[in-house]
Amino acid sequence: MSIELPEARIFAQQLDEVLKNKIIADYDLKDVENLVRIGFVNKKLNDFEDLKNKKVELVLSRGNTIRVKLSDSMNLLVAPEYGGIISYFSGEEIATNYHLKINFLDDSVLTIRITSMGLIYATHDKDLSNSYLYKRDFLSGISPDEAVFSWEWFKTNLATKNKQLKPLLVGKDSQIVGISNATFQDVLYRSGIHPKKKASELTEKQIKSLYESIKLVINERLEKGGKVEFTDIYGKAGAYFALIGPNMKETNCPKCGTPIQKITHGGGSVYLCPKCQSE
Repeated sequence: MSIELPEARIFAQQLDEVLKNKIIADYDLKDVENLVRIGFVNKKLNDFEDLKNKKVELVLSRGNTIRVKLSDSMNLLVAPEYGGIISYFSGEEIATNYHLKINFLDDSVLTIRITSMGLIYATHDKDLSNSYLYKRDFLSGISPDEAVFSWEWFKTNLATKNKQLKPLLVGKDSQIVGISNATFQDVLYRSGIHPKKKASELTEKQIKSLYESIKLVINERLEKGGKVEFTDIYGKAGAYFALIGPNMKETNCPKCGTPIQKITHGGGSVYLCPKCQSE
């Protein structure tokens, strides 16, 4: 289950509310050897020593990445890209299945576990730009929940491109941050657009539908506490059901009854209705 803009924003808002002004007492790293090897955790584990005695000043997110801004120009970057569990404990039994545990002076605890691909990084302000995910999400692109993500911007920057939609909406070459494969499938189904269509092949009505679907999906997921597969820092599950995706495997389209089709596209699997989203 991917953590996209809505889920990262929910994590960040909750963490900002409960962690602000707390001071880190100590930490524990567990089972991180493989994460270090593939670059998901600092190669020098001693870097996490710099978290000690730092005060949480602010927690914010952009795209799929969460930044915990600490005193003395220190940061904790967390990006549970393709699955992660972030949990907060204050007085109750603490989870033992974690990669990073942070103990605060008031005896509250934060645990973080990356369940697939993601990032847990302790880094100073001057080194933030060395992080690919920080550069991707905080220093570039347009976020669908920002005012600049307007219909005029979307139409001007996407509608004329002679490219398929996925690289325009998802991935390192996209001008938009916070959208991954799950949102991509959902918004295309809502818009009645085939994933292999090029932006320049779409009518203005289709482009407008695509734009409105992106806004709708992002807002609904925020309002409903994230996708149903997602759990927040208190273990509460989200209530947003995607209209299409792996959850629709071997089922029929709820709109027309046609069997849902799975295709390989853009480096991943995409589910679609071949009738509602015809080529």
